[in-house]
Amino acid sequence: MRLTQGTFSFLPDLSDTQIGAQIEYCLRNGWAVSVEYTDDPHPRNTYWDMWGMPMFDLKDAAGVMAEVTACRHAFPDHYIKVNAFDSSHGWEALRLSFIVNRPKDEPGFALERQEGAGRQVRYTTRSYAADRPSGERYGAD
Repeated sequence: MRLTQGTFSFLPDLSDTQIGAQIEYCLRNGWAVSVEYTDDPHPRNTYWDMWGMPMFDLKDAAGVMAEVTACRHAFPDHYIKVNAFDSSHGWEALRLSFIVNRPKDEPGFALERQEGAGRQVRYTTRSYAADRPSGERYGAD
């Protein structure tokens, strides 16, 4: 199952050249860029771990790509994404977010049904990866 979160997630994985072009676009617009990673990509897990500090004053995509590469080396079997924030209105607004790294095996999610009083039915998603402890969710068995 392929995780589809963020911009471009329904497309094939972007090459480093394409990622660099998107980062250049963000920097040309004056957006601050950050890199985040996680091994729990549940759709409600909006707070991934931040890699380094947000990059507010960068003018060259090579600096961001160096951080992406370092994060990939540290967490090769995690999801890694690039975020771009626009502060032109006086607050940070997320303008672009896209995945730049995925684990080799994406186990996906289970849809769980819970029946309540009367005819009430609730559905929730559970990540198959969450069956294993944090830090051991992806990679060799």
